[in-house]
Amino acid sequence: MVKAVIEKIDADFEDSVARLCELLRIPSIGTDPAYDPDTRRAGAWLAEQLAGLGFEARLCETPGQPIVLATYKSAGDSHRHLLYYGHYDVQPIDPVELWDHPPFEPTIVDGPDGRRVVARGAVDDKGQVMTWIEAFRAWIAIHGSLPFDITVMIEGEEEGASVNLEPFMREHSDVLRADVAVISDTGMPGPDRPAVTTMLRGIVYTEVTLTGPSHDLHSGMYGGAVVNPLNALVDLLAGLHDGNGRVMLDGFYDGIVEIGADQVSDWQKSGFDAEAFLATAGLKHSHGEAGYSVLERIWARPTLDVNGMWGGYIGAGQKTVIPSKASAKISCRLVPGQSPEKVLQSIMTYFETNKPEGTTVTVADLGLGSPILVSKDTEIVGAARRAASRVFPNEAVTIACGGSIPVVASISGILGMDTLLLGFGLDDDRVHSPNEKFDLICFERGIKTHALLLDELSSQ
Repeated sequence: MVKAVIEKIDADFEDSVARLCELLRIPSIGTDPAYDPDTRRAGAWLAEQLAGLGFEARLCETPGQPIVLATYKSAGDSHRHLLYYGHYDVQPIDPVELWDHPPFEPTIVDGPDGRRVVARGAVDDKGQVMTWIEAFRAWIAIHGSLPFDITVMIEGEEEGASVNLEPFMREHSDVLRADVAVISDTGMPGPDRPAVTTMLRGIVYTEVTLTGPSHDLHSGMYGGAVVNPLNALVDLLAGLHDGNGRVMLDGFYDGIVEIGADQVSDWQKSGFDAEAFLATAGLKHSHGEAGYSVLERIWARPTLDVNGMWGGYIGAGQKTVIPSKASAKISCRLVPGQSPEKVLQSIMTYFETNKPEGTTVTVADLGLGSPILVSKDTEIVGAARRAASRVFPNEAVTIACGGSIPVVASISGILGMDTLLLGFGLDDDRVHSPNEKFDLICFERGIKTHALLLDELSSQ
């Protein structure tokens, strides 16, 4: 009957696109309090969709955004239980003027691989969440019931470091604990090349503030006689890398796990094209740690980046001041073997040790996430690869992801479960940028892959 499920997905695909667009119209910017009612509305919309499929679904309150919790008891006799995780909050839309269309008015446009939907949250993560919800919908329409028990957890604070997720998981661990967790919030090498992600970089995200004078000073009266926090912070930030792109924090590279030859071989089968990857960013040349390929730099090597910097006067016209303080946001992407806590401490030590005399420095912890490395030989990874290979024209491979999904470490540490990372995004989806999009061929194939994953697991 799985053929009938696939036919149902095809027959109802335009309805699936319409439902996705309905969700995308809700401006759920979870980190902006001005959007709190809309963010909550997005969670309620998802709970309503799941309830309509036979789930017991509700919004669970947290000190921040609510979490969708839904459970499904199968009519079958399978003892298997899966947990599906996603998030309904989205990134801010700035700079708005760079969007070709209003970011919360989803627009279908043509692309090289067919139609695509352009909107904030199209691929991160609303579109990917809808791949498995629409797979559930088609399966239930044909079979009358899902093949095994399923729990769904969809949060509204992923873009804000998931500050309330771990307490929620501890409180509801009995409901959430399952055989394995499934997450679609990653990507694949191309619309014809499916992949299962088995390695994620971790993250350390900080805000550094260097303070000098007690207040802003006239640069003519004081310039050259006092420390300028902006100048000093620029020097400190420049010292974080050497001329070969290596991070200069003490102990930064300690404990890194070397990637095996079999994993590298699998990565090479992904069809990764360095020139095409750089072209998605409007670039022709790579820059980074010397001695490593582009693929190694984004999948297997740690990084440190300045994400923003501010201080003093940046308005129109002139205001010649020496600012009293300057700030920067810094993120590190970590690979297996590195400790987020140790890297954070190393950042704090660096700035405290090297700050100019007469200044003070604070380093705020804005979020830590551990790197993840899972075996590519598990039952669930094998089932996902087989499912995707039945949908796509090429066989599924295992890949790594340069991004971070801290919930994977939380699922492992709190619930004691492995996670399957089965994503359908592309490098050119403009995640976190204006004109974020999701190719509809990826959306369709994602729905079908999730349906066939149910088939693969129910036949075992």
